[in-house]
Amino acid sequence: MTGEQLTQIYEILYDSFGPQHWWPGDTQFEIIVGAILTQNTSWANVEKAIANLKAAGCLTVHAMNNLDQAELAELIRPAGYFNIKAKRLKSFLAWLFDNCAGRLEDLEAMDTHRLRAELLGIKGIGPETADSILLYAFDRPVFVVDAYTARIAVRHGLIEPDAGYEQLQDLFQSNLIEDFRLFNEYHALIVRLGKDFCKPKPKCSDCPLRHLPHTIESEQF
Repeated sequence: MTGEQLTQIYEILYDSFGPQHWWPGDTQFEIIVGAILTQNTSWANVEKAIANLKAAGCLTVHAMNNLDQAELAELIRPAGYFNIKAKRLKSFLAWLFDNCAGRLEDLEAMDTHRLRAELLGIKGIGPETADSILLYAFDRPVFVVDAYTARIAVRHGLIEPDAGYEQLQDLFQSNLIEDFRLFNEYHALIVRLGKDFCKPKPKCSDCPLRHLPHTIESEQF
C-alpha cells in the first residue's frame, strides 16, 4: 500500500505545482557548491553567494581552489556561517584534487555507493548534502531526505516519528521506481509543499493533500 500512497502523493503534488526545475545551476560544480552552501540557510541567500562567486569569476573548480579561504569566505558571506562553509568547500576541493586531479568528470565512472561513501568522508558533508550532490549533480537515483520529507511522511502515517535518515530514504527508494528524474522531481515537490503548506504550524485547509488521511500531533517539527 505504501508504494501506492507515495505514487498518489506524487501525482497530486505534480498536478498541483507542476515541474519544479530543481536543482538550479548552470554547471555541475555550481550545483555542488549550492548543495554545500544551502546548509542551514535559505536558497535566496545561497543565490546571493553564488552571484558573488560568478561576478568574481570563481565558480570553477580551479578558480575556487586557487582562492584563499578568507577570500572565499567573504564572497559567500550572504549564505551565512561563511567561515565554516568556506572550509567545507575547501575540504571538498582538496579531496577532488587529491583523488581526481580536480576533474569532476572522473567521478562519473565511480560507483554510486563508493562515491557516496567518499563524499560522506569529507568533513562537513553529511547525508543530505552528499545525496543532493549525487542526485542533482550526478543524476544518481538517490532520494534526498530533509526535514520536509520527515514532517510530511510522519503526518501522513508513512513512517514512525523516530525514523532516521536511512529509514526515510529507504521508504522512498524501496517503494518507487529507481529513476533519478522521479526522485529529483519528487523531492522538489516535497520541499515546495513543506515551505508553502506543511509547515511546523500547517495550513491543512489549503494543502493539496488535505483529502488524504493525516494527523498533526507531533511538536518535533
